[in-house]
Amino acid sequence: MTTFTWTIVNCENEVATGGITVAHWRVEAEDGDYTASSYGTVGFSPDASDSGFIAYDSVTEATVLGWVYGVIDKAETEAALQTKIDADRTPTTASGTPW
Repeated sequence: MTTFTWTIVNCENEVATGGITVAHWRVEAEDGDYTASSYGTVGFSPDASDSGFIAYDSVTEATVLGWVYGVIDKAETEAALQTKIDADRTPTTASGTPW
């Protein structure tokens, strides 16, 4: 069974408001000896006057991951990594020389 581990690698923010403008994320998939990973960024337009605004120094990784999941397709990303692991486990092509 494949385990997916999502992390926020870095956050870029507006110094004046503490609003996060970019989240850098990574997901790692592991199934026994097989692994795959993906990395990406998501941009935000923070509004410090919004009632749901959370400044950089108060935000948690879980909150930022929730924001990321609101922009990217989490299930699709994990499915692509699963496809890579499945292909590595049971390859359909090979290369080399027969001698």
